[in-house]
Amino acid sequence: MLSQKLARVQPLLRSVHATTTPLMSRVQVRCLSQADVEDPNMNGGYINPPAEKRQFRDPYADWWDKQERRNYGEPVHEDNDILGMFSPEEYTHFKPGKGALLLGTFVATVLGLCAVVYPYYPDKPSAPRAFPGGLDIELGGEGTLHATSEEEQ
Repeated sequence: MLSQKLARVQPLLRSVHATTTPLMSRVQVRCLSQADVEDPNMNGGYINPPAEKRQFRDPYADWWDKQERRNYGEPVHEDNDILGMFSPEEYTHFKPGKGALLLGTFVATVLGLCAVVYPYYPDKPSAPRAFPGGLDIELGGEGTLHATSEEEQ
C-alpha cells in the first residue's frame, strides 16, 4: 500500500520540479554596443534635449523661470531630477590633485608645528613649590603615624 502511494506521488513531484526550475536555454549577454542604441519607442517620441546641468547655464540670461533657468515650452530632459537646480551641486572649485596638495600641506604644517613645540614644552612646573618643613610628615616620611603597625608589615 505504501509503495502504491509513493508510485502515485513521484510523477507529481517530477512535474512540480520541472515547472519551478527556470529554463536556461538562452543566455542573454548585454554588449557594450547595446548601450549606445536608442529605442525609438522608449518615451513615446518625446524629444529629449541634451543632458546639461542647469547649474552651468548662464544665471544672468533672460530665463522665463529664473530659478530653474529654463524657458517656457522648453522640453525637459528625462533625467531632470539629476540635472535640475535642486539636485546636488557639482563641486568644481578645484581638481582632486590640488585638494590632495592642500590637505598634505595642512598635515605637514601641523606636524611641523608639533615638532617645533615638543622640545620646548615644559614637562614640569618651571619653579617647584617649596613648603615649610618639606611636607615630610604629610607625605609619609619618618615620624608619621602609620595606619598599620610595624609588626603587620
